[in-house]
Amino acid sequence: MFQNKHYLTRGVHASIPLVLQLYMWNLIRCMKVEQDYLQIFRLTIAEDGSQILQHSQENPQYAASYKLYILNPIHAKVYVIDDGDHSTMLLAEEY
Repeated sequence: MFQNKHYLTRGVHASIPLVLQLYMWNLIRCMKVEQDYLQIFRLTIAEDGSQILQHSQENPQYAASYKLYILNPIHAKVYVIDDGDHSTMLLAEEY
């Protein structure tokens, strides 16, 4: 999964910094467990101003959390969906 062409929506392009987009694609690519067709990323801002990125999937169950130090951290929920032909990164509200 996720070895096909990658796409992103206008919402992701407009609101998710490129460094985070690339980081999320890389996290999917480097997963050591079987990948579900739906990857979920929750982006929050820690008290110290760092970016917290929580990556999860439902089947098989997987969860990991990362703390990043970037400019302008954000709050967002992002889905990455693989439909077999292509993979799309979209904001949860665009689903």
